Amino acid sequence: MNAAVQLRRVHAAAQTVSKPLVYRAISGDIVRQLEAGALVRTGDILDRLGAGDLKDGYQSWYGKHVAKAYRAANEQEPTRCWVQHRTTGRWIRVAVYSPFDLALYVGLVTYKRTAHLAQPAHFQAAYTAAA
Repeated sequence: MNAAVQLRRVHAAAQTVSKPLVYRAISGDIVRQLEAGALVRTGDILDRLGAGDLKDGYQSWYGKHVAKAYRAANEQEPTRCWVQHRTTGRWIRVAVYSPFDLALYVGLVTYKRTAHLAQPAHFQAAYTAAA
């Protein structure tokens, strides 16, 4: 079977599969690590620190600060995966990090709406709750 026929069959099969399955297949092992807690989204960190009630736009800017800090420290883009948005239900691509990645905390300090969360007491309470 030539490559063109095989590609047509794959595309035809992909059109009959549900969206959650498609996005889960695309993200692969990364989404499993996210669900297990080995990786976190920026919104997860804000929830742990008690700032989960920030508006989505503010959480997005925190994520941009974290991504910038990650790029500066690692000279590469953060790992990304597909997840459903927590309020709209749309599928979005988000960056995921190790829970102990320094970029998460540099982002807290550099973004003015989350700078107040960058206190040692907040970190201890967040990790006690997560453990």
